[in-house]
Amino acid sequence: MIRFQLDDFTLLEKAPTSAAALRTKLGEMLISSTSARVQIDSVNPQTGEYRLVLLGTLDLEKTPFDKT
Repeated sequence: MIRFQLDDFTLLEKAPTSAAALRTKLGEMLISSTSARVQIDSVNPQTGEYRLVLLGTLDLEKTPFDKT
């Protein structure tokens, strides 16, 4: 199991990225979190554009499954 690390945050903002790569990294982040929630910041029904804010706490404990 790959765990999301603090260093991985920089990978989330690199562009361009595919939706699949972003989905993978966000999934790792959510699975590696002890708590998570989302706030809907905005949605534009005409363009489909949206803005979400993820709030959570990463589990920083080392486990045998860590990639480091």
